[in-house]
Amino acid sequence: MAKVEPAKQKTQETETSKAPDTEGMILNHVGFSMVAGAIPVPLVDIVAVSAIQMDMLGQLAKAYNVDFNVERGKSLAGSIMGAGLGSVLGRLGASAVKAIPGVGTILGIASQVVLAGASTYALGKVFEGHFASNGTMLNINLDEMRRRFDSLLQKGKEVAEGMQRKQSEDEIMATIEKLKALKDKGAISDEEFKSAKKDLLSKVTK
Repeated sequence: MAKVEPAKQKTQETETSKAPDTEGMILNHVGFSMVAGAIPVPLVDIVAVSAIQMDMLGQLAKAYNVDFNVERGKSLAGSIMGAGLGSVLGRLGASAVKAIPGVGTILGIASQVVLAGASTYALGKVFEGHFASNGTMLNINLDEMRRRFDSLLQKGKEVAEGMQRKQSEDEIMATIEKLKALKDKGAISDEEFKSAKKDLLSKVTK
């Protein structure tokens, strides 16, 4: 019997070491979303942020061995984020404000950056919890996930504001690489990628 205990302990340690770093996945995508949310072009930012969020959900699903479908993911994310505080409408509003010359751009970017990060964080944590509980893309309780998303938005805002103070040129370049990968997957068009890349690079050269 004395020889069995070390074996059990080793197995437990191995299982623990294989636990997916979902927190890291979520925070990485929060950072990407915030940089993409700062693109000063109406609607292009929304396309980029949405693509990054779908990439995050796909990675979370893979970490928990869950089959993922992008179109279903978009539909579920829209239903979840469209409820509660109406964050999707908030994102659209913040993006549209950027079309106003001068101060409109500044205010739109400031609100979009935090909102993009906060919504990405909340969405990621909601799906993380669902997948961790053996959930799939087909057995989702939308009402429950909407409530969880709503309750996590404030935490997401705090996380986004903290990250906003630390964002650097390296993160801008990393976001361009992420958007390129998404373009290669067909999540965004070549035209959308080039437009986003141009505006992101303009921040590096300023």
